[in-house]
Amino acid sequence: MAQVKPMRADARRNYERLLKAAAEAFAEHGENASLDDIAKRAGVGSGTLYRHFPTRQALLEATYVDRIEALGERADEIAKELSPGEALVEWLYEVCVRTTEVRGLKSLLGSAVTDGSRVELTACATHMKAAAERLVGAAQEEGTLRRDVEPIDVLRLAHGVATASELAKGGGSHVRRYLSLLTEGLRPG
Repeated sequence: MAQVKPMRADARRNYERLLKAAAEAFAEHGENASLDDIAKRAGVGSGTLYRHFPTRQALLEATYVDRIEALGERADEIAKELSPGEALVEWLYEVCVRTTEVRGLKSLLGSAVTDGSRVELTACATHMKAAAERLVGAAQEEGTLRRDVEPIDVLRLAHGVATASELAKGGGSHVRRYLSLLTEGLRPG
């Protein structure tokens, strides 16, 4: 097994500057922000950007990995505070609101819920799917969620709710209503 060498100090500084520049660019322009602009903002060449982040997806994920991990951890916090069915709905609400507030995060959620072997290995997919599995399983055990609902289903539906809320131009203000309409159909008959 090959050992991973630690980054040199200058490479680490470039990496950190790229993440900072990417966060600013994604906040301004969304997930389609110019990668060349990000490199310029960071004071590095495009080659340096691509050495650290070979794809736009890799840069998006590195920029938002802390937020993704926090959403996964938040699922467990909510599960301690609320009943399983309520915890699932509240977590989905928080996922939807965060993905509408942080430009680029919805793209990561979309990638996490897309079929395909490459995407399933991302940290976003790993954290979000694991959190959804825990909450869905608990809600099904409680009897407040249909047995035929899969964790990937609720993540895809959350992505849809976030998109619908954006289309309504209400930011996160429509999320609670849309989520309520959605979750009625997820309950057992």
